[in-house]
Parts: sequence; C-alpha cells; structure tokens
Amino acid sequence: MKVFMTSSPMGAYRSAEAPSFRGLDPSNGLVDELKRYWKEDTRCLLISAFPDEYSVNDHMREDFERIFRETGLSVKCMDLCDRRNGRDIVSKLGSYDMVILGGGHVPTEKAFFDEIGLRDALKSWDGIVMGISAGSMNCADIVYAQPEMPGEAVDPSYQKFIQGLGLTDVNVLPHYQAVKDDWVDGLRLMEDITYPDSIGRAFHAIVDGSFVLQTEDRKEIRGEAYRIADGQIRKVCEYGEVLKLA
Repeated sequence: MKVFMTSSPMGAYRSAEAPSFRGLDPSNGLVDELKRYWKEDTRCLLISAFPDEYSVNDHMREDFERIFRETGLSVKCMDLCDRRNGRDIVSKLGSYDMVILGGGHVPTEKAFFDEIGLRDALKSWDGIVMGISAGSMNCADIVYAQPEMPGEAVDPSYQKFIQGLGLTDVNVLPHYQAVKDDWVDGLRLMEDITYPDSIGRAFHAIVDGSFVLQTEDRKEIRGEAYRIADGQIRKVCEYGEVLKLA
C-alpha cells in the first residue's frame, strides 16, 4: 500500500488567495510521487468525513474528479462513499485502485469509518490511499484527535487518543501554518493542549503543501514539517527537502 498523508493538497487552508497551480499542489513532489504509482484509468473512491452532508459531498466528488484530471491523472471513475452507500461500497473496495479520505472533524470521520468497517476492509486491500487533513490523522493506528471544536478541550469525556485505520504509526497534525496560534476553550491549541499531550509521544505538524509518504520500502516527510515530542517542538524539514523516518 502507498499512503499519502497530506495537509491540504489543493490550496492553503483559510487562505483567500487562489492557488498558483491547477489540479493538485505539485510542491515537494506530491504529483510526481502519485504518478509513480498511478495506473491508467484508475478507479477512485472518495470517502467523506461528513457522511450526512449529501449535497456537499456530491459537489466535493465533482471537484475531486476535476482536480485529478487537471493534474493529468487518468481517472476511470470518482465514486463517493457516504451514509447513502457506506457499507455496501466498502464491501466492494477491491474494485478500486485509490481511496481518498476526506478532511473534516476527526472523531466524526472516525465514527463513520467504524460504521462502514473501513479498518478491516483495508487490511486485505492494496492500492493508493490519500488522506487529507482529518483523513491523514485517521490513518494512524492510534490517532491523536487534537481538540478543535468548542467544548472539546475542557470536556473530561472527550477522547484525544482513539483507534484509527492502522495504516501508519505517524501522527500527522495538518495546517500547522494556519492553526499554530489558535485558541480552543480559552487555551492555546499548541502550547496548552498539544505540547502537554506529546509527553511520551511524537506528532509531526505539517504545513499545507507538505505531506508524509509511506510505502512498503520507505517512510518520509516531504516539505516543511515540525516534530512535537515530550512537550517540545523543533523544525525537522524544510520546503523541498525530504526527511526519512525510521
């Protein structure tokens, strides 16, 4: 399996500026690496993080198909998985070459993945997985569900560590350039929440345009990234660079 864990591969999160590229962001080799493994007439399945937002999901599916074609990737189909067809379409996962895990709210998406049995289905599947934001976070075996919604940071019942899809041991934190100064429930997202949660653990915060790539023979960060571990943060990779992970 080839797993691409991206932050935002289609433009900067919370930015009003139009991207300088068409299709997927070619920064840090994302498009080149995808094309390395891409098949002619690839069959794609987009799994939504918002399983009940049918109109939004339909538009998102259209956007993804257009963006992939603009990138020069041969697409046979871009099918959609939400609550209208979840378990049924996942039971046919073997007919797809690529799975896209959409961005959204991590616990909501994780609950839908559980509902449709995605973790078990992926165990016997081999293809390309592209995670986007929350989708990338949910790729981990044990996911760090960084609080983001009002009430989550102060709710003693909120689960910050949950079982994910088990595709990697890398915990990705997306959109670092946009969220690093965020506050949640009167607490600084990074300094007051994430740094303390990193004691005994490690997270990799990546900016939009950066990604983590894991295949059978390599695991690496592409582009600007920061390692948060044991309450400390340090920059570990720059734009255009590659950092191999153990």
